[in-house]
Amino acid sequence: MKKLIAIAIFVLVGFAVQAQETAKIEFKSEVIDYGEIAKGSDGVRVFEFTNTGNVALVITDVTSSCGCTIPERPKDPIAPGETGEIKVKYDTKIVGPIRKTITVYSNAEEPAKSIKIKGRVLE
Repeated sequence: MKKLIAIAIFVLVGFAVQAQETAKIEFKSEVIDYGEIAKGSDGVRVFEFTNTGNVALVITDVTSSCGCTIPERPKDPIAPGETGEIKVKYDTKIVGPIRKTITVYSNAEEPAKSIKIKGRVLE
């Protein structure tokens, strides 16, 4: 009986330790404001982030809410404590307000994270 209890405790502790090992993505800023920019100007911006977890962060996909916004994800895993970046290119030939959402999919504690761009392209 004592062996059974010891095994049960060992298994529970093992699950608790395993549950604590996770990647965490922390963005320097979750919103990038382009402000007012001229039509045809540079539409590339960079979201910087840090893996604040204790296992490697793997970003599997990055999507945008519109074809006018093209995100680029890092291809390699981001080690714990290391930083990375997601580049976003907005088509500045489109005049008017910018309000787009980019969704980052990863093995992080929060597997789908939304970041945003905003601003206005002037004539």
